[in-house]
Amino acid sequence: MNKRIVILGGGESGVGAALLAKQKGYDVFLSDGSSLNEIYRNELEIAGVDFEENGHSADKILAAEIIIKSPGISEKNEMVKLIRAKGISIISEIEFAYYFIGSSKIIAITGSNGKTTTAALTFHICNNAGTNCALVGNIGTSFARQVAKDPKKLYIVEVSSFQLDDIEKFKPNVAILTNITEDHLDRYEYKFENYIHSKFKISMNQTKEDSFIYCLDDEIIVENIDKFKIEANLLPISMKKETLKGAFIKDGDMYVRTGNEYTTMSVFDFALQGKHNQYNTMAACVAAATLDLRKEKIREAVTSFQNLEHRMERVATVRGVEFINDSKATNVNSTWYALESMIKPTILIIGGVDKGNDYSLITELIKEKVKAVVCLGVENSKIHAALSHIALPIVNVNSAEEAVSTAFHLAHKGDVVLLSPACASFDLFKNYEDRGNQFKQAVRDL
Repeated sequence: MNKRIVILGGGESGVGAALLAKQKGYDVFLSDGSSLNEIYRNELEIAGVDFEENGHSADKILAAEIIIKSPGISEKNEMVKLIRAKGISIISEIEFAYYFIGSSKIIAITGSNGKTTTAALTFHICNNAGTNCALVGNIGTSFARQVAKDPKKLYIVEVSSFQLDDIEKFKPNVAILTNITEDHLDRYEYKFENYIHSKFKISMNQTKEDSFIYCLDDEIIVENIDKFKIEANLLPISMKKETLKGAFIKDGDMYVRTGNEYTTMSVFDFALQGKHNQYNTMAACVAAATLDLRKEKIREAVTSFQNLEHRMERVATVRGVEFINDSKATNVNSTWYALESMIKPTILIIGGVDKGNDYSLITELIKEKVKAVVCLGVENSKIHAALSHIALPIVNVNSAEEAVSTAFHLAHKGDVVLLSPACASFDLFKNYEDRGNQFKQAVRDL
């Protein structure tokens, strides 16, 4: 009899896992607590996958030999508690996909901030060099779907801590840890050390044949790296120290070295500007260098890369006021980076679902760069309290349209309106993409 796999959650990750499991001959059942997207429902029906929506059937779920849990489902979920109590193995979709990649290689990227940009840039470099590769994971197409539908020789996988929580054998040939800041603490019993442990799991199965790229300037990583027995080849990146291998920036030039010689290029040629993007670019270049890609191809790709939607995306300039969509900034640290790169007076649109945020991290930058704050969220009292000692206008709004019109009213020619919420979006929007799209539409409607 075929092994019974139950998939909890019918989003991109869950449906991708279902399609791969069905293709590999498993007895598959997918269960989602809410209603499925119509496209996903059709895909499951065409593939002949048994599924349910708007609720969970405990008897069917607890008959599983393996459970693949979508990353959005917390350990506090009642169904998950029942599964744990019964001792059924729970794995993540990236773990399951990993079982079927054969001799293909993986570059996996995690971190509190910068992982999406780093993953997209790494893919752009590898693709530009003619590598047979795909960009998967947290960024769009699920890893499992890609393996099922269109296998590649190289997968660039953006991985969240939630996906890493449920890995057992997943082993990237190259792992990148961009940085660690307090994020998602509501999922980690409000213990920072639990979240740190989760991030370092990306290196847990690596051997000396593999590479681990990390930021040497990140205090949390440096304080904790020795607690984890990392066997991989360590490739640090830094702006403060010259490294013998990995990458560093000195006097406006980046030096990358994974073998015997350095590849160099000027940071002024980087398509991505801003200090945080210099770290992202270093990490992507080191990853590409481990694959022995031609230096010219790496340089070419770094200069031609286009920034991602919802990440410091320039929307339009209306009557001299520039609008920037940074909706993907769902934590305080992301907003810190966004503000740090501002050189014009800024009206900041902030707020949403607070994940245990410490706004004191950005108050100095707000004092220095921001002339007004627009709070876009259902509950804004924590932001008001954090900014109470700063003399600047703070306005509450309840929609993207209202946020844009209010910010535009507060702005003068030469100012920037920056949507960089520092919070999750689920109070007023479906997700950060929906928030960013509504913001962009409101700007176009001005």
